[in-house]
Amino acid sequence: MNPTDSTRRRRLTWEICLVLAVSIGQSALYSLLSLVRRLLAAVPLSRQQTQLNPSQSEQAVWDVVYQLLDILFSLALVGLVLYLLWDAGKSPFRRIGLDFSRFGRDLGFGLTIAAVIGIPGLGLYAIGRATGLTVAVVASPLDAAWYTVPLLLLSALRAGLLEEVVMIGYLFTRLRQLGWGPWSIILSAAALRGAYHAYQGVGPIVGNFVMGIVFGWAYQRWGRVMPLVIAHTVLDVVAFVGYPLAASLWPGVFGPVPGPSPTPTPTPSP
Repeated sequence: MNPTDSTRRRRLTWEICLVLAVSIGQSALYSLLSLVRRLLAAVPLSRQQTQLNPSQSEQAVWDVVYQLLDILFSLALVGLVLYLLWDAGKSPFRRIGLDFSRFGRDLGFGLTIAAVIGIPGLGLYAIGRATGLTVAVVASPLDAAWYTVPLLLLSALRAGLLEEVVMIGYLFTRLRQLGWGPWSIILSAAALRGAYHAYQGVGPIVGNFVMGIVFGWAYQRWGRVMPLVIAHTVLDVVAFVGYPLAASLWPGVFGPVPGPSPTPTPTPSP
């Protein structure tokens, strides 16, 4: 290996570490610490809960402002990794397949993946709640305001873009440049995805690890992140918008934990 290649590898390694430290990697660490705190708490996991889209203020106008800013700054991280992937004469969007050139096919693949992942995922969550291995996840406010659904849709899109562009598009590209093999990349990214959701309990770690393998395999095969963004966004839209209905129909599985429940510091969004 010549000095130029060695310097390039060190630069890419540091870049990956820094990107993960301000995005998914940071949240994964906080999430694992949150799980440890939950397991050490006197109350079992089945009696604990976490909120995915909590209100930021009791005043509607400030709630909207703060939530929009939260979404905007998260999307700035997506812009950052796209900028880092922007080589001279090569669009980062085309490089990872985040464009509308094959939108019909991407939409079909995305909806198929969402169905394949979503239906078993609900079953896994129900099993996790029944066995006490999963925290009650309050996906959206039960007392929805007039602006709640639009913000939930933006939040779902934010999650789809952030996780798939960073964990799939960016990370796969950089690790390939470092010489990693396909399955080493897929399994590492899947493990990071599982760790990122550890604050929800053991069940979501397993579910998201499997999801990461499916998504990684799909990206390895198609070379496009757009179907994965679509699938992730659809899954979150169904979870966020449909949560109040699910909580009312099956309160024992999807409803919030009744009464006071100690909830460790929530995992900060990257």
